[in-house]
Amino acid sequence: MSSRFGLRRPRLLRAATAGLIALGLTGALSGPASAATQVYAENFSAGLGAFLSTGSVSASSGAARLSGSLLTDASLTSAPITLTGYSGVSVSYTRAASGLDLGEAFTVAYSVDGGAFTTLESSRTASGAVSFPLPSSVDGRTVRLRFSLDAGGALETLTVDDVLVRAEGGGPTDPPGGTLPPVTDVTAPGPYPVTIDTTAGPGDDGWLVYPANAGQNGVNHPVLVWGPGAGSDPAAYEDMLRQWASHGFVVYSEVSSSSGDYMVDALDWIEDQNASPSSALYQDIDTSEVAFGGHSRGSIGTFDVADEPRLETTIHVAGGSFDGNGPDNLRNPALYIGGDDDFATSNVERDYTNTDVPVWFNILNGTDHIAATRNGQHIITAWLRWHLADEEFRRTQDFLRSNCTFCGLGETRYKNW
Repeated sequence: MSSRFGLRRPRLLRAATAGLIALGLTGALSGPASAATQVYAENFSAGLGAFLSTGSVSASSGAARLSGSLLTDASLTSAPITLTGYSGVSVSYTRAASGLDLGEAFTVAYSVDGGAFTTLESSRTASGAVSFPLPSSVDGRTVRLRFSLDAGGALETLTVDDVLVRAEGGGPTDPPGGTLPPVTDVTAPGPYPVTIDTTAGPGDDGWLVYPANAGQNGVNHPVLVWGPGAGSDPAAYEDMLRQWASHGFVVYSEVSSSSGDYMVDALDWIEDQNASPSSALYQDIDTSEVAFGGHSRGSIGTFDVADEPRLETTIHVAGGSFDGNGPDNLRNPALYIGGDDDFATSNVERDYTNTDVPVWFNILNGTDHIAATRNGQHIITAWLRWHLADEEFRRTQDFLRSNCTFCGLGETRYKNW
């Protein structure tokens, strides 16, 4: 990693900003020509998206296919879809059943707030597009959709596509709340002024970047420990460290190593700061919400200590493990960012294949090894706000659907959700 990093101009910032503004970051997508607002959409063009599957389920040619089996019935169940502020909700989709025998059927159902599933339709031969209004009892709550197939043969199938949830009325005027002040644009600086201490940490040689008015209105601030790339230091990432701190995170960074022990030591030091009455951050840090992350060698060090029990998530930018075994240490959801012009992307791809925890991976367009963190910094901001600040709406809005906020910035993959 060269110290030229700090001088590199981002190639994706304007595109990312435009995409985010177009979506509005309100939790709803742009509506169709009718008065209805599109709340959720999945066309399976990037795999199964935020749907979880059991049995024989695959995605190809832009559709999901459930196949019969004598062992396990196939099913496809969505992640929770948030309807906060919405009313007059309807569900539409296309489906085609093929080869089902008498006594076999597919079923489509919905669940409210994690409760029992209610059937929308059950049939042996139906095909084409269909739409169902949901009762007013779902308004403002969360729903999950489930497609299931009860059939015994592999050639007996149900194909599902173009799943849409629309609402005739309402919609949140602000993003649903988390533990930090809400924002409407993660590409812009957050609401906090920022202070930097460049002589911080266990060896007085790290950077502590944090909200200048930490603790205001009773907010406790989550923690990010960041590892720079080889040959670099926190100064090369100053604008990004400032960005994350402006959104309410306490960020610590020092020169990295392939061993992540320095990250654990830094977290111990941060916990001491939270407990010390002489500290500027006394009792203002949320030590239960912690992420480790880094670029290049900083990512490798993060893999090394990813089994640290105090972590909620890890972030890996342009830094795949050399032997493909780095993911063995992961215990929590992980974010991978690479670049289409980055020599390290093949290692990151191997790590993605070997990852067993929930993971989201974007290979950014027009991005080399040096530019990967800057071009991905707003993805990281949203990820931290989701995983450390409990902004659950970002799960589907920003990450786990085929037309997610960041999916247009490059090739996107995710699994195990």
